Amino acid sequence: MYRTHTCGCLRADDVNRTVTLAGWVQKVRNLGAMTFIDLRDRYGITQIVVEEHSPAEARETACRLGREWVVQVTGKVVERSSKNPKMATGDIEVAAEKVVVLHEAEVPPFTIEETSDGGDDLRMKYRYLDLRNPDVKKNIVMRCNVVTALRQAMNEHGFLEITTPILTASSPEGARDYLVPARKHPGMFYALPQAPQQFKQLLMTSGFDRYFQIAPCFRDEDARGDRSPGEFYQLDMEMAFATQEDVFSVLEDVLPPIFAKYGTYNTASSAPFKRIAYNDAMERYGSDKPDLRIDLEVQDVTDLIGGCGFQPFEGNTVKAVVVSDMTATRKQIDKLCADVEVVTANKVYWFKLDEKGEIAGGIAKFVKEQKDELVEKLGLKPNTFVGLTCGKKLAAQKTAGVLRRLVADLCPAHIDREKYEFCWIVDFPMYEIGEESGELEFCHNPFSMPNGGLEILQKAAAGEVDPLTITAYQYDLVCNGVELSSGAVRNHDPEIMIEAFKLVRLGEEDVKAKFPAMYNAFCYGAPPHAGIAPGVDRMVMLLAGAETIREVIPFPMNKNAQDVMMGAPGKVDQKQLDELHIACTKVEE
Repeated sequence: MYRTHTCGCLRADDVNRTVTLAGWVQKVRNLGAMTFIDLRDRYGITQIVVEEHSPAEARETACRLGREWVVQVTGKVVERSSKNPKMATGDIEVAAEKVVVLHEAEVPPFTIEETSDGGDDLRMKYRYLDLRNPDVKKNIVMRCNVVTALRQAMNEHGFLEITTPILTASSPEGARDYLVPARKHPGMFYALPQAPQQFKQLLMTSGFDRYFQIAPCFRDEDARGDRSPGEFYQLDMEMAFATQEDVFSVLEDVLPPIFAKYGTYNTASSAPFKRIAYNDAMERYGSDKPDLRIDLEVQDVTDLIGGCGFQPFEGNTVKAVVVSDMTATRKQIDKLCADVEVVTANKVYWFKLDEKGEIAGGIAKFVKEQKDELVEKLGLKPNTFVGLTCGKKLAAQKTAGVLRRLVADLCPAHIDREKYEFCWIVDFPMYEIGEESGELEFCHNPFSMPNGGLEILQKAAAGEVDPLTITAYQYDLVCNGVELSSGAVRNHDPEIMIEAFKLVRLGEEDVKAKFPAMYNAFCYGAPPHAGIAPGVDRMVMLLAGAETIREVIPFPMNKNAQDVMMGAPGKVDQKQLDELHIACTKVEE
C-alpha cells in the first residue's frame, strides 16, 4: 500500500497511530533542528515533521525535497504544540520515521497554493499543475458532486438517462456547427450536435416520456465570461404529455436543494420562481436575463423629455435608470458611462438632483424645465443620479439594462450579492428581423409551439397579424443575471411546423429536407411535449461563485478557442487530409 490514510482525514483521535501518507510536497521549511513539510493530496494537507531524533535516512531525504515532489511518509500521529485552526488537520502532525521519494519534480512555473501567481495563459498551459491548487480542485470536486446530485434527482422524478449520438447531421440551430469529414463519403460531413434537440423529441415520439442526459454540446462560438468556446455540458431533459408548468415544476423541485447544499450563498429563491414576460423584462430591466438582486428598474421618460431640445433624444425612445443616495464622483460617473458605451456602442447621458434638490451635472440644462414632472414621475430625492439612454426602442432598453447592471458595481447598496435569485422569462417573440438578413427569422427556437397555434400562423400568413407580435411557449431560466437554460413547449404537429417555417420563406419540401426524421416521426403520432436544458458549467460557476466559467471546467480552452496544453487546434499530416479528400486553401503560419 502506498498509503493508509489521506492527507485530509487525520484528527486528534488518531494521535499515537502509525500511518503512511502519500502526496505532493507543497512547502518545505527547514529550521535546522526540525524540518516541516506540508504534504498535499486531493483531500487536504497534513504537516509532516522530521526531528533531530528521526532516523538519519528520513532527515537526509527531507533536506533535499523540492516543491511538488511526490513522496511517501510513514510515521506516528502526534498532537501539534502550535495548532492551526485554519487547517482541517491543524490539531495534529505526523512525526516522520521514513520518507521515500516516489518521483522528483522540476520547479513548477507558478506556485500551487491557495493563490496562484500564474496568469491565465500559463495556468491553461500547465492545467495539470493548476488543478493541484486546492481552490481549483474544490471547483472540480463540486462539479462532480453537482452532476451526481442532478442525476439522482432526475432519476427520482422518473426520468431515464439516454445517450444520443455525437456524430449527426448539420441543422440550422442558431450557431455554427463543428463539422467532421466523412472518410467513406467524400465531400460529405457529419456535425457535432449543438444540442440533442431533435433526438430528444424523437424519443418522445418513441414513447420514452421522460428523458434526460448530461449532454455534451458543441458550438463554434466566441468565448465570454459565462460561455466556454467549443464544448459545454447541459442537463438536457424532455417530457411528453407535459405543459410549460410541468417543466417548471420539475426544475423548481430539482434545483433549489442543490443550490442550498452546494451554493456559496445561503439564500436562494423558493418555488415557484417569479415569471416575467419577455416584453416586461426588457421594459423593466433592459435585459431578457435580469439580475433581480439589483433593486433598480428602467423607466420610460420619452414623453417627458424626448422633446426637451437635446438632439440625441429627438425622435428616439428615452429610458432612465434612477439611483438614489449616489455619492459617486464626476470621474466615477464618466467611467461608468464609458464602460456602458464599450459594451453597447451607445452613449449614456445623465443628470442628478443635488443636495439642495436642484438639477445639476451632465445634460441638466436641457431638462431643468421638466424638473417638477421628473421629480414626480421618477420619485427623485436629493443626491439622486439619473442615467439616460436613447435610440430605437430595443437599443435604448438594452443600453439601460447594461447601465443598470454596471451601476450596481458602483453602488453596492443597490444589490444583494449574497443570494441566488431565480426567475422564468416567458412569452418570447416567435420571430424577429435578422440583423444581417433584414428579413423575418426565428427568434429563439424553430421547434417551439406558437401561442395561438395554427390559427395565429395562418392569420400572419394572410397579413391579418404582424408576425413580430406572435409569442411562443418559450422560456429561459435565469439566475443572478445569468441565463441558465432555454426551453420550450415543442411544435409536435407537422401542419403547424410547415406553417411556421413558411413565414421564414421555407416551404414544405424545405422542412422535409432539413428535418426529415423529425417531420416523418411526427406524421406517425407525436405526443405534446416540452423540455429544457440547464447549463451544467454555468450552474457550477454560480454555485462556486467563480468569476469565469473556465474556473469550473477541468480542461478549458482559452478565449481564442485554443487548448494551449494539448496544442489544439493543430495541423495534421497530409496523409490524413488525403484520406478525407480535404485540401487546405489557407494555412496559418
